[in-house]
Amino acid sequence: MMHRFDPLILAVTLALAAFQAQAQTPTLQPGDYIAAVVNQDVVAASEVVQRTERLRAEARQRGEVMPETSGLRKQALDALIEDRVLVTYARENGPRIDEAELDRVVANVAAQNKLTMDKLRERLKADGTDFKSFRENLRDQMMTERVREREVQGRIKITDAEIDDYLDKKRAALEQGGQINLAQVLVTVPEGAPDGVVAERRARAEAALARVKAGEDFAKVAREVSEDGNKAKGGEIGLRPADRLPDIFVAAVQKLKTGEVAPELVRSGAGFHILKVVERQGAASLTQSLQTHARHILLRPSAQLTAEVAARRLAEMKRQIEAGQARFEDLARANSEDGSAPEGGDLGWMGAGGFVPEFEEAMNALPLNGISGPVMSRFGVHLIQVLERRSVEVELKQLREQARGALREQKYDEAYQEWVKDLRNKAFVEVREWQD
Repeated sequence: MMHRFDPLILAVTLALAAFQAQAQTPTLQPGDYIAAVVNQDVVAASEVVQRTERLRAEARQRGEVMPETSGLRKQALDALIEDRVLVTYARENGPRIDEAELDRVVANVAAQNKLTMDKLRERLKADGTDFKSFRENLRDQMMTERVREREVQGRIKITDAEIDDYLDKKRAALEQGGQINLAQVLVTVPEGAPDGVVAERRARAEAALARVKAGEDFAKVAREVSEDGNKAKGGEIGLRPADRLPDIFVAAVQKLKTGEVAPELVRSGAGFHILKVVERQGAASLTQSLQTHARHILLRPSAQLTAEVAARRLAEMKRQIEAGQARFEDLARANSEDGSAPEGGDLGWMGAGGFVPEFEEAMNALPLNGISGPVMSRFGVHLIQVLERRSVEVELKQLREQARGALREQKYDEAYQEWVKDLRNKAFVEVREWQD
């Protein structure tokens, strides 16, 4: 179960960028070759070359050892074949998209890209793309997204026994963990950082941990070293139920008493953490749900905007907000690629399981008014701010629906991969030999 960032918006807000990246079915030009035939469609050799170069550039930006060209080409061809399998299946089995709806979505794409319809046509023409082809590519994206949600969700089965087991485990965790106030020192590690950078960041965190172990005040070290939004408060995250903290945090401090510091660094997707237990309180109730009012800025990676560049842009936005040079809501309206942009990125109140796990984990680690670093999810790269939190009573029926949603989310990726594998096994795929 995904929040909740509208899947149709997911499909269409990147339509222009996707088209510029030549994700659309190509028309073979003189001198081009067919690399593969997929059902009633083709993959052009020029597409394979372009996708290979994109993969090479992405690997270079991540600081990875450059793969062999033949290996990259196979990755590129496999990805393009998968694209064609999905879109040809959607054309045959997807819901029809009428012209009026397509007109509305095209207008939305123009608005999301801050273009008038005339400017959109001009931009497409400058890229060598006719407007009719753009519309049909957008129609394919919409059908594919809707078919994917329908087919994948239909494969996911959640039994009452699974819900009972999930709730029993949550109840046991709450009874054991209660509420915890943690303080942290965070030394961030950029996503995809090379080994040398990771080693340098680890050494910095180890030095800070050594200072704390030697008796230095934890809050002082946090203010001097930590790279998160609550360092001014000595690194305190704030009192919250154990199940609202990242699992790796809870595991690291499970045996610690109030005032004690975890003896080892904790590694997460954000970087290296030093954790201290500031306070513990009694167990929370399963029927008491903590809701969070948050907002975000979302940038979606594309051929023109890699995940690394998107993260750097969001990090600069965070710096501007914290320096008082810009307001979060203004940057969200001007830059966010989500349907919440007109409301300044406001996502409203949401309980447990309301967002995808990586987003929710980062959000739960923030103090009130805290701003995250760039957070990657399957929707793109986010900058998150927590505005308010509240505890509400949850009825048993609602509790079971929340459990069902969380279990669906856990099973989604596996169900999606199985669906794609089944489609490819049933598809007609002919790979042809060709030379650059």
